[in-house]
Amino acid sequence: MQKQSQHVVKGIILAALASVMWGISGTILQFISQTAHIPAAWFLSVRTLISGVIILTISFFVYGTKIFTVFKDRRQAFYLFAYGILGLALNLLTFYHSVQLGNSAMATILQYLSPLFIVLGTVVLERQWPLRSDLIAFVIALVGIFLSITRGDISQLSIPMSAFLWGLGSGITAAFYVVLPRPVVAEHPPFVVLGWGTLIAGVFFNIQRPLWVGAPALNMKLVLAIGAVILLGTILPFGTLLYSLHFAPADVVSIMDAVQPLATLVLSVIFFSLHLTWAEIIGSILVIVGIYVLQRGRRQVEQDTQQFE
Repeated sequence: MQKQSQHVVKGIILAALASVMWGISGTILQFISQTAHIPAAWFLSVRTLISGVIILTISFFVYGTKIFTVFKDRRQAFYLFAYGILGLALNLLTFYHSVQLGNSAMATILQYLSPLFIVLGTVVLERQWPLRSDLIAFVIALVGIFLSITRGDISQLSIPMSAFLWGLGSGITAAFYVVLPRPVVAEHPPFVVLGWGTLIAGVFFNIQRPLWVGAPALNMKLVLAIGAVILLGTILPFGTLLYSLHFAPADVVSIMDAVQPLATLVLSVIFFSLHLTWAEIIGSILVIVGIYVLQRGRRQVEQDTQQFE
């Protein structure tokens, strides 16, 4: 029992570490987008193409030629391309602009609303009446967003409206990022699916802006920053998160998602001198609590259904 408990703790620590890495990546992204003045299209072309190649190379050493079997089924290939473009590519694009026009802290909070958009999509498209926990979570998150964005005063916004709208877009596309690859992940390793999705996104961005066309002037600081985003924003945290599932259940690991917005808030205060009012702090906490209530309520229903079956 004690050994099992230690394994769960190890899984929680690894999942928290993955969330912290994503938080660090978001903070570095703010430096790149606001200070370095690197064109979004060029940066996204570099980030996704290099990340996709690295992930697929690692996948090939682990799984061999099995990484290509995903394309044998037309339906799965369709979902894979949809995931790469509508989920991953658009999510990275909207998040980048939200950070560039606002800040990484608020952009992360808005992206964190993705589970709420998933439930809303289910209610609208599948005509399913929301659970009581869904309604409670919606109200809590709505109050949190109001406090975070207005600082408790409706006459002012803590970030530009454009950053807010791009952030909402990031939350919606993050929902696509979660939902679209599910049919593929059910039959193929998640790391392989991530690799193909990222490579597809890289090809998509490079069609719009090839990485060798109009490259900005780079120095060692920028190269390190871009490399850090590639490693800490995709490769290392996703691998760490998958590894954490060997020690702790998925429902326990998913709770650690809340560490990412908290880490980004703290890092933004430290490195960008972000001044947060009490209304913004309380609002951010309410958003995290709201999403936790939603996820916990949904997991409980799934567990009850499985027991009944």
